[in-house]
Amino acid sequence: MFDWNLALQVLLVLLAMAFLSWLASLVRRDVSIVDSVWPLFFFAALLTWRASALPNGPRAIFALILVGLWAVRLSGYLTWRNWGHPEDRRYQAIRARNQPLYELKSLIIVFALQAVLAWLIALPILPVLKSTVPWGWLDGLGAALFIFGLVFETVADAQMARFKAQPKGQDAVLNTGLWRYSRHPNYFGEAVVWWGFYLMAVSAGAPVWVLLSPLLINFLLLKVSGVPLLEQDIAERRPAYRDYILNTSAFIPRLPKEFKS
Repeated sequence: MFDWNLALQVLLVLLAMAFLSWLASLVRRDVSIVDSVWPLFFFAALLTWRASALPNGPRAIFALILVGLWAVRLSGYLTWRNWGHPEDRRYQAIRARNQPLYELKSLIIVFALQAVLAWLIALPILPVLKSTVPWGWLDGLGAALFIFGLVFETVADAQMARFKAQPKGQDAVLNTGLWRYSRHPNYFGEAVVWWGFYLMAVSAGAPVWVLLSPLLINFLLLKVSGVPLLEQDIAERRPAYRDYILNTSAFIPRLPKEFKS
């Protein structure tokens, strides 16, 4: 049976983290810091559940390693990427749409909202940590998917960082490496990570509704805060991106259309 008391304890922890992050954003006048905090929500959820009085199951150490590597890597990368830059243009648009009193509103519409979303996506971590069901083949498949997704998004981020560091024209578009096969290979890797963790939760005997976790992260990446926000005006700023959209998959990697023709 799923332990909702433990789950609600974690929600309080994440909301407290969101509040502290919001205070920091007021000092910096930059809510982009929530991007760096996002993966730490998941690691905090894992550590809180792991420290509870209930005994940890056979997957606990492996879950700690997997989620810890993912969270530290992603938070570190996003912090490094955003350091010294102005507030992300996506958050600038949110700020402009929510005046006046945006500073107060951002506590709810940015920080608390992301804490709740992270909590929902992280719910499968609890059965993975606490279940006493023996390790099975589905755990191995899930762990392999998680590692594949982690490596995939790490390589994609490294390729984008290298591209941004090179001298180039303002209209240049990264269409090599993993970015040749997907316009957002980092998002694809992120989705694979949580589908892999979902399989581990299923193997641990988690309730059927934990399917919400990977479905929610896919929905956010494809329909809400991922692809739509990044691409809503990029073709206007970079006309070459229009051809990139026509030839390249938005999410799932596949051969470019121009190559297949």
